[in-house]
Formats: sequence, C-alpha cells, structure tokens
Amino acid sequence: MPDPKTVDLFVEDLAHEAFLAPLIERVAAESDTEVAVRVRSARGGHGRVLDELRRYQERVEQGFVGLTVPDVLVVAIDTNCRRYAEARKAVASTLRGSFLEKSAIACPDPHVERWYMADPPSFRGVVGAAPKPGKRKCDRALYKDRLARTLAEGGHPTLLGGLEFARDIVRTMDLYRAGKNEKSLKHFLDDVRKAIRRA
Repeated sequence: MPDPKTVDLFVEDLAHEAFLAPLIERVAAESDTEVAVRVRSARGGHGRVLDELRRYQERVEQGFVGLTVPDVLVVAIDTNCRRYAEARKAVASTLRGSFLEKSAIACPDPHVERWYMADPPSFRGVVGAAPKPGKRKCDRALYKDRLARTLAEGGHPTLLGGLEFARDIVRTMDLYRAGKNEKSLKHFLDDVRKAIRRA
C-alpha cells in the first residue's frame, strides 16, 4: 500500500483545525486516497497564519530538518467580513511557486462556525437540535453564540463550543447540501478535491 499523501494545514484557530482536519480526511477517503494531516499553525488569527506561512515556505525551501514539501498545502482564514475573493487573494499572494500549485484555500464566510452549521439536518442527527445560522453578519460572536445555543438545545454542555462534535458533524454532513448552503465551503471542497487528485 502506498504511503499516505501529506497535507500540511495552516489555520488561524482550533475551530478551523477541528473541522478541517476530518474534512480533508473525508474528502481524501472519498477519492480512495489516504492522507496524513500535519497541523502547522493553529493559533493567533489570520495575520499570524500568513506570517508563519511565509516563514514555513522559506524553511521548507531551505531544507530545514523536519520540514518536507507536502503533497497538499491547505491554508484557512476567515473572511472576517471582507469579500471572499479578497480573503482568498490575501492567502494566494502569500504562496510561492510550487506551493501555490499544490494548495487548497479555505475562506469561511464570514466565520468557520457557519461551516459547522452548513447542513442542519445532519447537525441535528449529531447534536439533537438543528442550528439556525440566520443571515450572514460580520459578528463572529454571533455564530459562536448560535452554535453554543444549539448545543444547549440538544442537551449538551458547551465546554468546547462545538469543537468536540466537529469530527462527527463532518462525518455525517451531506457535503452537497452544505456546499449549497455555504458557497465558501463549496469553493474549498472543489479546491481540496483538485489538490488531492493532483498530489
């Protein structure tokens, strides 16, 4: 059996990591590909992610010990109320040469918590209550609150704000329906499928 494809994941926080790592694994499995996701950044907001991404690319190119060129590079930042195209461009302009060719960019619009709630029927199956993401607004606290409220309605304590359910939500999610509900998620799914096929 071939070695798993390596996927280096740059994210701005644990909510991204908890959702995207199992999503990448699921998309790869659906393409009959095994992957090993290596988290390279998981804190500090999108500015820090982009700074660390620049340094990482330089170090990989310089051959630093312990850093190897991944088969796929996934970078995730929330749009944070910018337009999707602007957020995506901010990431793409940070990528160099061969890294750009093997990348998949995730820009949840406006925040990743909407992706958790992108498929209400399967979310209900996991949590016991259906989320109501509502109209798109810039307020991140709004989506964290809606996610926490839905967990409470399902009878769960909100110890980790929904992160503890991320793997199960991703596993049961109807990706087609979720992508229809959240266009930024559909863009990422298309991107990561292509990147995995190219790897």
